[in-house]
Amino acid sequence: MASTSTWYKIAASISEISFNANGLAEIDINGKTVCIAKNNDQIFACTQKCPHAGALLSTGHIDALGNLVCPLHKYKFSLKNGRNISGEGYYLKTFAIEEREGGVFICVEGPAF
Repeated sequence: MASTSTWYKIAASISEISFNANGLAEIDINGKTVCIAKNNDQIFACTQKCPHAGALLSTGHIDALGNLVCPLHKYKFSLKNGRNISGEGYYLKTFAIEEREGGVFICVEGPAF
């Protein structure tokens, strides 16, 4: 069975997304929660839970190098590709996200991303 991808509109503009002071937000797409990050005027999307111990990544922070830092054990992940850069070997599932005419859209593979 072939995998399908679907683009979902998550906001009319980036300014409508409620980022916390650390530049992170969470959104719900079809019952699944996704972490949205804003860093240097770019937006990124990844799974909400850390693959190591399940901490909510939207409660973490973005470090000076632009990596998402887990609030529990401080594991660091690249916002661009989800790879763990602190050496533990984990990775986050990332999603394409774009601001374009008509709003902010995120692409997820279905049905059970």
